[in-house]
Amino acid sequence: MASRLSDLIQYRGLFQMMFVLGIGGSFLPGFHMSVISYSSMHIKRFINKTWLERHGFPLHQETITLLWSLIVSIYFVGGLLGSLCSGYLSEKYGKKKCLLGNNMLLIVAALHVGFSRTVQSFEMILIGRFLYGISAGICLNVHSQYLGEISPKKYRGFANTTAMLFLTLGKVSGQIVGLRELLGTESLWSVLLSICGIAAFFQLVFLPFFPESPSYLFVQKEDTEGCLKAMKQLWGHGDYKVEIDDMRKEKAAMKSTKTMSVLELVKEPSLRWQLYILIALMMSFQLCGLNAIYFYAFEVFRTARLDEDIIPYFPIGIGICELFSVILCSSIIDRFGRRTLLWGGYGVMAGFLAFLVTALSLQNQFSWMAYCSVILIFLFIISFGIGPAGASLSIVAEIFNQSARSSAFVIYGTIGWTGLIIIGMTFPFAVRQRGSPSWK
Repeated sequence: MASRLSDLIQYRGLFQMMFVLGIGGSFLPGFHMSVISYSSMHIKRFINKTWLERHGFPLHQETITLLWSLIVSIYFVGGLLGSLCSGYLSEKYGKKKCLLGNNMLLIVAALHVGFSRTVQSFEMILIGRFLYGISAGICLNVHSQYLGEISPKKYRGFANTTAMLFLTLGKVSGQIVGLRELLGTESLWSVLLSICGIAAFFQLVFLPFFPESPSYLFVQKEDTEGCLKAMKQLWGHGDYKVEIDDMRKEKAAMKSTKTMSVLELVKEPSLRWQLYILIALMMSFQLCGLNAIYFYAFEVFRTARLDEDIIPYFPIGIGICELFSVILCSSIIDRFGRRTLLWGGYGVMAGFLAFLVTALSLQNQFSWMAYCSVILIFLFIISFGIGPAGASLSIVAEIFNQSARSSAFVIYGTIGWTGLIIIGMTFPFAVRQRGSPSWK
């Protein structure tokens, strides 16, 4: 206990910077993805009302669905574009300046969305969502890299998992403020979608007080004095000869290999297995069933005959479970290792998913199976949070060196955002065509 308290005091600069990075970093994409679902009906009505006032006739339902799908998916298109640009921007301007510029972009996006209802323009929502997406694509990649570079080895696993921690915190915060008792109303939905500008302003104000990453200053800027100053501010006073020696070795290795582009990374034979691991991690993340669980959770809760008035609060419970499980992951990742958490997490998730499918198939015969389904959803989310949620990002951040890391995150982000674009464009139509699940 005494050693933890002394570490907290010594590394207080590091923990403060993690908080500032998180609030203006991965917190925001989590918030965006969460609140949009709470505004769906209000935005659809707003589109139809605006069109009616402009042209004198209402829109067809399929046209409204198409525009809504465009509002959802244009965020992911922006995310893909932001992810593709993130490597170049972070290498040219550094992680700190990149995030500060990103905050200004996010504030512009928030103003577009916030004033869209006042000026009666659903096009402003499209512009704002597109800018939000670019911002998300940049900040998710840069935030994750920044965390790994500002942390000493003993806290690197913990630091990397805080990106997922703040992403989950953003989702939970969005679910809470999106309730109809708070901002999820006909008159306040534009405030709900733009309130994240406050978090961007927070980072814009406080991030300038923190340094660039020590490795960036030493390896790329060749600023030894600035590197030592950054270490003292983040890690407290101490002898950092070992860390400096490690950076010196990395710098020597990089003299023969310049910063890699995405194409150079793909062609590099020595990084082939790292690339395979990255792709496998991202594809597993996309196809693990998490999106389906989140969407169909409402139907499972209804089938369990839960009160309709309390069903909207259950996703908050799911989000809180994910949040606490990611916190648990961040505290044990350095003890048990990334591989153990990843394999164990996916293995347990597969088991719970198999039981969930069985329970859903049998609940027409046995009414109590519906309650088992509810419990299994929560257990599935917890196992995801403890295992893959934190371990995946940490592995990607650690298996690539400084020269390849930015391009690796571009590939990682591109796969993720491409999958989300496909889901965003096709899922609303698939659900409308499919109707309710057959077990309902």
